[in-house]
Amino acid sequence: MDVRDEFIPAEEFATVLNRVPQVCVEVVLEGEEGVLLAHRTNEPAKGEWFWPGGRLYKGEQLADAARRVAREELGVEVTVEERVGVYGHFWDRSRIDGVDSRHTVNIVFRASRVDPDAAIELDDQHDDYRFVAGDEDGLHEYVREYLVDMGLREGADD
Repeated sequence: MDVRDEFIPAEEFATVLNRVPQVCVEVVLEGEEGVLLAHRTNEPAKGEWFWPGGRLYKGEQLADAARRVAREELGVEVTVEERVGVYGHFWDRSRIDGVDSRHTVNIVFRASRVDPDAAIELDDQHDDYRFVAGDEDGLHEYVREYLVDMGLREGADD
């Protein structure tokens, strides 16, 4: 099956998002410094330190989507190490006009840079990044959940 990554007109996209969950892929990029979080500039996670991620295209293999997200959002090629899990996220906001809330099904992959020295080059969805240890305080609840499941943090509560 060919990958279908065409632009969906805003009104049609809003109709879909108001009726069904959106399938997304997120990348937990590991390095010697810890795991990468990017500071989001767009909803629904605007202002949060979160994982790079985006929607899955029709016909796209899951690991290919994780590699694409890393390339587009971080400017690096990655090796997908493993699937961490599948999660449901519920947001009371959205960047799409006509959509007041979002429900996403997130397939999360642990990955590493093909070239460990490759520089991170963020896209316009992020304005900063940092590497964190799993036990850091103040992380978003969804970030904490992934870290617990990856064995990098004890318990999901701060």
